[in-house]
Amino acid sequence: MKPSATKQAPVGALGLGANSSKLPDGISSPNGTSTGDRKFVDYSSIREKTVLVGPTEEQFDLLMKRLEERISASRGETVYEIGIGEDGSENGLVPDDYAASVATLESLAAMLGADCVPLRTRKAEQGNTGQYLIRRKVEEDDFTEVRVAVVGNVDAGKSTLLGVLTHGELDNGRGFARQRLFRHKHEIESGRTSSVGNDILGFDSVGNVVNKPDHGTLDWVKICEKSAKVITFIDLAGHERYLKTTVFGMTGHAPDFGMLMIGANSGIVGMTKEHLGLALALSVPVFVVVTKIDMCPPNILQENLKLLYKILKSQGCRKVPVMVKTSDDVVLSATNFVSERLCPIFQVSNVTGENLDLLKMFLNLLNVRTTGNDALPTEFQIDDTYAVPGVGTVVSGITLQGIVRLNDTLLLGPDPLGDFQPITIKSIHRKRMVVREVRSGQTASFALKKIKRSQIRKGMVMVSQALNPQACWEFDCEILVLHHPTTISSKYGRWSAMVHCGSIRQTAQILQMSKECLRTGDKAVVRFRFIKNPEYMKPGQRMVFREGRTKAVGNVIQPLYTPGSIQQRSKPNKMQSNRGAMVGGMQTGSGMTCSANMPLSKGSSATVDGDAAAAAAAAGGMDNGTANSSPTSESTPVLDIGTDKRNHRPAGGSKKRNNMAGASGAGPSLPPASGKVLSAGSSGAASQQSVASVAAPGASSSAASGGAAVAVDMSKLSIASN
Repeated sequence: MKPSATKQAPVGALGLGANSSKLPDGISSPNGTSTGDRKFVDYSSIREKTVLVGPTEEQFDLLMKRLEERISASRGETVYEIGIGEDGSENGLVPDDYAASVATLESLAAMLGADCVPLRTRKAEQGNTGQYLIRRKVEEDDFTEVRVAVVGNVDAGKSTLLGVLTHGELDNGRGFARQRLFRHKHEIESGRTSSVGNDILGFDSVGNVVNKPDHGTLDWVKICEKSAKVITFIDLAGHERYLKTTVFGMTGHAPDFGMLMIGANSGIVGMTKEHLGLALALSVPVFVVVTKIDMCPPNILQENLKLLYKILKSQGCRKVPVMVKTSDDVVLSATNFVSERLCPIFQVSNVTGENLDLLKMFLNLLNVRTTGNDALPTEFQIDDTYAVPGVGTVVSGITLQGIVRLNDTLLLGPDPLGDFQPITIKSIHRKRMVVREVRSGQTASFALKKIKRSQIRKGMVMVSQALNPQACWEFDCEILVLHHPTTISSKYGRWSAMVHCGSIRQTAQILQMSKECLRTGDKAVVRFRFIKNPEYMKPGQRMVFREGRTKAVGNVIQPLYTPGSIQQRSKPNKMQSNRGAMVGGMQTGSGMTCSANMPLSKGSSATVDGDAAAAAAAAGGMDNGTANSSPTSESTPVLDIGTDKRNHRPAGGSKKRNNMAGASGAGPSLPPASGKVLSAGSSGAASQQSVASVAAPGASSSAASGGAAVAVDMSKLSIASN
């Protein structure tokens, strides 16, 4: 059969399932080596509902190719419907035809190395219809991973439910099941989770749970070896005190789904709405689990469910609540979960075990939402670091794109200077199981060679050298203010907030806004600047920022990169007695421009005289030790990302900052934060020397011999690096 058209395949457009031996035409292999033309196949001959009853040889090949594509597109599994035609004919098959169709589907699945599991059968107009789960069998060292973030108010039963699901033993109503999940002594004593916990639930290729506790503890390696799909539960903290940890878990661990837990007796209280709003802001599909139904009076349960329905249908959520009571409801809600904005609601009891089988069936049918791209250059974000005795430094995180293999050399960074250093991977673990490679969308832990744990922080990335990564101090972001008690305005000084973007968690200041002021519900383009370290960011990343009760979400439009590399310090901060003057540290609207075009060296000629230096120091906190008061003073090259104000007292020592500019009859000094023009009185020496001016964007930098006007804008001066 001739293809209707040929076209270059979008590289890695379809994520591939595990253990794929035979690839259909034009689908790129997992490592992106295949670059053949994608052939658009005409499937019109297999659209009828009876095609599975007695297919011809050509139709059989087309059916196999179509099924392979569907399995590959959804990372190793798909739900196939029998008795429903794509051509709009009436649904249903008579029993004989239905049995023949099932036999054909089973033979197709067997040829593709997959299992065929019946999910449900229904009566239709002309007979029966059915849905079958086709899941590929995988090798021992591979499995599909689905990440589920568990959120909800404190005492909603999050850790208890996870203990019951993963260990297979019911709770005694006194917190027995959750004891195995806690990581810290104070968690065991208080019964409250304070850290991001990880627990796994494994399913084999036919959908059975493989978690078998061995003397009360789970062997993760055995679970992963037997599993075709592993559900990773990210157990987050419910208490308001640990909201920072919860937000980091939702952004840094990149969950596919959110499981919102509600106690039947307490209802929607406390942090429940906060967590629901966070999941909606990050576009994470949510399903609801109502726990403790064995101890709740029926009238209280009904009232709380009514309120839950009302919130889910409200303008902010716009979800369709579906109460799951039968296995048919499970299949319906699982297959239409993401596409139809459904919100399945489960009512379970951890003590009696009621409806836990429905919840396990639903988790088994959940599909990987984020299909990464294996063909792109590697990018891995770090969300935790460890120092393991006998192994060394270990980092864990998520592979955003590409494939990471053993002994690969990647670039780790950015460090506080914004640089990336090559690093070699000496071992890879997935869920404590040793593997040789990690594909996009999967979590893993890497043991690294020749680096200390203190040099790595959360928010760093490991990327391929082909990406040529750059660190940014500033970035433009389009934000939507979800809640702010008053107004965010630039005229009240610079406003700072904690920014969460992927695994990045750092305070940033607002430099510029496209609007005069921002209130609840406003949208604007805002320029942020990180306070402490430069970060690696990409356009289109989702971010959340919060400060007290203020919450806003947004998308990164453009990171503003630093051209050239930042010049390194010759000595550590505290050892530098003499500082080179900060020269040419101008900033333009396109970003922070370092003095790459004017490299600093010892004895730089572009030094300012005492008065100009004092005026600049009063405005920008620069060290007056750089003033060229004696011709023999040597200046050491410094970064233009700030100075350590603790170890360098301004000239005069005991004089106040606002009086420093008036040492030789200079004009009246201005408060440091004002971006106004300072008039520095000139002396005889100043007429012969050039004056380094720090210019704001849009202000012309001028160095005049008499009365040099120096435009100083605090928002454009550098931030201290340590």
